[in-house]
Amino acid sequence: MTNELSGSHSHSRTSTHTRTKVRTTKRSPFVRFVLGVTRFGQRVSEVFTTARDEVSRSVTTAGWLVLAVALGGTLFGWIFGWVEWVIAGVIALVLLVLSVPFLFGARAYDVALHLEHERVVAGGSVPGQLTVRNQSTRIALPGKLDLPVGDGLVELEIPLLRAEHHMVHAVDIPTPKRGIITVGPATAVRTDPIGLLRREHEWEDRHQVYVHPRIVSMPSTSAGLVRDLEGNPTTRLVDADMSFHAIREYMPGDSRRQVHWKSTAKTGKLMVRQFEESRRSRMAVAVSVAKSDYATEEEYEIAISLAASLGVQALRDGRDLDVVAGAEIPRVVRGRLRAIRQIGAFTPRGLLDEFCAVDSLDNTMSLEDVCALQAESNTGLSVAFVICGSQTGLERLRRAALAYDAATAVIGVVCDESAHPRVRPVSGLTIMTVGLREDMPQLLSRGMKS
Repeated sequence: MTNELSGSHSHSRTSTHTRTKVRTTKRSPFVRFVLGVTRFGQRVSEVFTTARDEVSRSVTTAGWLVLAVALGGTLFGWIFGWVEWVIAGVIALVLLVLSVPFLFGARAYDVALHLEHERVVAGGSVPGQLTVRNQSTRIALPGKLDLPVGDGLVELEIPLLRAEHHMVHAVDIPTPKRGIITVGPATAVRTDPIGLLRREHEWEDRHQVYVHPRIVSMPSTSAGLVRDLEGNPTTRLVDADMSFHAIREYMPGDSRRQVHWKSTAKTGKLMVRQFEESRRSRMAVAVSVAKSDYATEEEYEIAISLAASLGVQALRDGRDLDVVAGAEIPRVVRGRLRAIRQIGAFTPRGLLDEFCAVDSLDNTMSLEDVCALQAESNTGLSVAFVICGSQTGLERLRRAALAYDAATAVIGVVCDESAHPRVRPVSGLTIMTVGLREDMPQLLSRGMKS
């Protein structure tokens, strides 16, 4: 019985075997010859292209002229029997051959650039060191090293260096103006004494130096201008908050939780509590970057310095800060496109880094539009500083101030080098005229007291 079951079970199973045959076709000798010639031609083309590019990069204008004399003089002198031309061609050829060894060794250097500081204040300098090491096992011939610094170029002479020896060049990078300076990459230049051939090798070491605007120490923004939960309440009265103001009669819609029962018992009428609104302070700074708003470039730099100073002080005081400037707008869409540049940072260093790249523009939004766009995207501003130049005008400054909410204290800061510092109220707007950036702290303290 068992055998029958097992036999029937074995017959019920089926197995399938799949065989794959790979057939290789032999190529004919002619096909192999054609493929070989094609591959050889591709390799020759690659070598020729590489050699052509290398020669075009290495041969200078004077080198091409000497090469033309070497080829043309030798050829024409040999054909026409001009001995002078043959001699000139041979001399030119010898000069080219003698210039070739001067190109070797461009990759033998190991260049390292070290800067003591990568963030400085405008008007100073950044000291650094450039270390050049001969990492090969042979003597490196003298050469030059080009170090790009911003839009300029520093040329350094490299003497004869023995194997595994190095030299140190002291580099001093001036930073007279605010901005971002790119230092590097260093490029080794190998050339012959006559200047026929030239070879360069570039390293990847690149540094960015942030030249911060000069800032001044501002008084604390919490002293009289900015209202928040930690300081004084606002003058707006609300039904529920933290700062108690007074007691008034109950009106329909008031919350019964604010009923003052002691006063109600004395007067016989429902009396409720009234509070002064307290809110988280939010400070806004809007700076004009239009060139037409400033008489000189120094006026614009004063405006940027004051905007950065106010922002840094607000961050140190723990305030919510919103700093905007006009963005560049193409001339073809000017008037139809609204765009501002948000200078958002959570630390003073980050804020100053961003101010390094704020340049004056020819095509940008007007100051009024910048303030209007800032007011639309921010609500509950406590104070707004509108910073502009002497060419803006009082009427435009007033229109810019009208963009903000009525509860926002707007302070216009006019940078005018030829004017005396002063503070004056104009139709609910406080205008501070600043001739020097050092005048701003005193004017701000005077405005707080008034």
